[in-house]
Amino acid sequence: MTECLNPNCSTSNPPETKFCTTCGEKLLLAERYSPIKIIGQGGFGRTFQAIDKYKPSEPFCVIKQFFPQAQGTQILEEAAELFALEAKRLDSLGRNPQIPELLAYFTQDNRQYLVQEFIHGKTLKQELEESGAFNEIKIIELLKNLLPVLEFIHSQQIIHRDIKPENIIRRRKDNQLVLVDFGASKYATMTALGRTGTVIGSAGYFAPEQAVGKTIFASDIYSLGVTCIHLLTKIEPVDLFNVSENDWVWRDYLKSNVSDEFGEILDKMIVGATKKRFKNVREILSLIQETSQYKIQSIPPLPISQPPISQPEKEELFTFEVVTIKKSQRGFSIKRTQESAKQKIEDLGNGIKLEMVYIPGGIFLMGSPENEPRRLGKEGPQHQVTLPPFYISKYPITQNQYQAIMGKNPSRFPGGRRPVERVTWYDATEFCQNLSKKTGKNYRLPSESQWEYACRAGTITAFYFGRTITSKLVNYNGNFSYGNAPKGEYRKQTTDVGSFPPNAFGLYDMHGNVWEWCADEWHSRYDDAPTDGSVWLDGNKNRSPLRGGSWAINPHNCRSATRNDIYRSDNHSDSFGFRVVSDGGI
Repeated sequence: MTECLNPNCSTSNPPETKFCTTCGEKLLLAERYSPIKIIGQGGFGRTFQAIDKYKPSEPFCVIKQFFPQAQGTQILEEAAELFALEAKRLDSLGRNPQIPELLAYFTQDNRQYLVQEFIHGKTLKQELEESGAFNEIKIIELLKNLLPVLEFIHSQQIIHRDIKPENIIRRRKDNQLVLVDFGASKYATMTALGRTGTVIGSAGYFAPEQAVGKTIFASDIYSLGVTCIHLLTKIEPVDLFNVSENDWVWRDYLKSNVSDEFGEILDKMIVGATKKRFKNVREILSLIQETSQYKIQSIPPLPISQPPISQPEKEELFTFEVVTIKKSQRGFSIKRTQESAKQKIEDLGNGIKLEMVYIPGGIFLMGSPENEPRRLGKEGPQHQVTLPPFYISKYPITQNQYQAIMGKNPSRFPGGRRPVERVTWYDATEFCQNLSKKTGKNYRLPSESQWEYACRAGTITAFYFGRTITSKLVNYNGNFSYGNAPKGEYRKQTTDVGSFPPNAFGLYDMHGNVWEWCADEWHSRYDDAPTDGSVWLDGNKNRSPLRGGSWAINPHNCRSATRNDIYRSDNHSDSFGFRVVSDGGI
C-alpha cells in the first residue's frame, strides 16, 4: 500500500497510485520516494518506511515528515529549527557506518521532509523482549561496539541526548549496532554547554543535568550506562533507582552475575554527580581494554555470514606474560599479567616447526583516531570490521622455516631463529603456495584487517603495549622516541623472534623487527574497505601494504595502525619479512 502524506488524511492507497484516492494529495516525494507504512508518529510529525523508486532495486528508506501539532509561533519556529538541525547533523554524521546516512532533505507542499537510510534489523528493546536479559559479556560487546560511535559523535561537537534501547538497532547483515534518531541531538558549543535549555530526552534514561536543560557530553555516557543496566535486568530504569536512598539498586535485579570490576565501570557511567562520572568515552574504553578480564578473547564471535572454523582435533594451550605500559608519577610503569592462548603446530620436517595461534573472531575499530600522534591520512577513516576466527603464525616466518619450504635463505642477518628478510611480496606469496602444497592445507598472507586485528589484540592504543613503547620491549631504532618515552638502544639488525613480550593473543614481534607483507593490493585510504576481514583487491596491483615497522625504523612507524606503501611488491629489503594465516582448521 501507499500511505497518504496529507496529515489530515489517513488513506492507504493501492500500490503504484500517484495521487491519494481520497484527498488527491501527490503520493510520490521528490519524484522518487514512495511511503508504504507509518512506523512512528509524534507531536511534530510522522515517520514512514518508504521505497526509493529512483533505484532499480527499489531499496527501503525512511521518510521523516515535519508537521507540528503544537500551538504558538515560538514553539513552531523552534520545532522547525530542530528538524532542520537534525538533517544537518545526519549529513555530517552519516559517513560513520553505524549512523544512518542522510539521503535527502527538502520541502514539498509546505512541509519539511528528510529521507535517510533504512536499517534492517531489530532494536535492542525488541531483542530484550524476545531473548531476555543480556549478560556481562554481551554488554561488554555492546560497549566496545557503540563507544567508538559515541566518541565520533562527540568529536563532531554533537550530543545525542536520547540514547536508549529503542534507538539502537542491531543491523541484520553484519550484527553491528547502529545508533538512530538524532532528532533530540544538539550541537555542544561552549555557550550552549553552560546555558539552561530545553529538556529533551526519554524519562528514566536522561541524566540529572539534562533534566534541567544543561546537557553535556557525559550526559550521553549516563544514558548509555542506564541502557546497559536496563538490558542486564530487563527492569525499567525508574524501578532501578531508589529515590529515598538516592542510589541505583540495579544489582538487586540482575539475571546473571556481573563482576565487581565491570560493575564499577557501570556505576561510574550512571553516577548523578558529573564530577564523579566518566568525562569522555576514551576513559571507559581504556578501562575495558586494560582490564585483562575483558580482552576480546572473552567475547564469543558474533554470528556472521561466514561459518566459524572448527576447532582442530589436536591443539595445545600455551601461557605467556603480557606487558602493558602505564603512565605513573615517575614517568612510566610496567604492568604484567599472565594470559593463555591455543596453538596448532605444523611439522615442516627436520625438526622445524610452525606455530599457528588461534585468533577468536570479533569486532574491532581499524585505523587510527585523528588525535593519535604522528598518524597519517592513509590510516583512516576509522571503520569497524567484523572478522571470523583464523590462525596466524606466532612469529614472523623464520629463516629456518623459509629454508625448509623454499630451499634457500636470502637474509642479510643470518640466524635460524631470526625472521627471514630480503623477501619480496612475490617471494612471500610463493612461500605460502609451497607451504600449502607441502601440508595439503590452505596458507596465505594475512589481509590488512586480519593483521591489524591480530596486532591490536583488543587494544585501542597506538601499540598493544599501550600509548608508547621502549626499545626494551621492541626492536626498532632507539635513537628516536614516541609519547614521551625515553630513547633507548639501536641494535642495527634483526633479533631472534620471540625475544620481546607478546600481545594478548600470544603473538610476538608484531611491532618492530621486520615489516610484514599483507595480501591486499594498496589503497591510499580505507574508503569502501571490506568490513568482513577479507583481502582487499582492485587497488594498485604493483604495491601491497607492509605493516608493523622494523629494526631500522622510528617508533611511530611501529604503531598498530601504520601502513607502509613506499615500496613496490617486487622490492626486497633487509627490513621486509612476513607471517602467514590459515582460515580453515589446520
